Amino acid sequence: MPRGKLRGWRLVLLLLACVLGGTIFAAMDNEAKAEYGDVVINNYSDAAGMRPAVFPHWFHRIRFRCKVCHGDLGFQFKAGGNDITMLKIFDGQFCGACHNGQIAWSVENCTLCHSGKPGTKTQVHNSTLDKLVTPPDKAGQSGSTIAPAAPK
Repeated sequence: MPRGKLRGWRLVLLLLACVLGGTIFAAMDNEAKAEYGDVVINNYSDAAGMRPAVFPHWFHRIRFRCKVCHGDLGFQFKAGGNDITMLKIFDGQFCGACHNGQIAWSVENCTLCHSGKPGTKTQVHNSTLDKLVTPPDKAGQSGSTIAPAAPK
């Protein structure tokens, strides 16, 4: 085989190995890919032996006005403010109003939503509020509302 063709095949094989290796590595990474503003929902997941659900807020927000979910579907404007259960979703409430297999994909593939890191509390991911609020100390005393300013 001519030397030029051999180099070409080596390059193709190297590129193929890189693509396959990256795909396998990405599939092995089981951490959630939450972005700023996504809502981690873990009211019942840990107790049920499931990963917390990660709701991609901005993915939905660029497609719909706030009133669609917060007005028409009744979602509260607070992470953890809704008593969302899978039974309610199956009955067409909350996420199930759209994720019914007709408007949007249905809920048969659990890992599409339940992708959060186990033990993660219900929260807005990387919320500015989380950065401003001082968590209670270990003695159970409530923390201050605003964290002290950093020394200059």
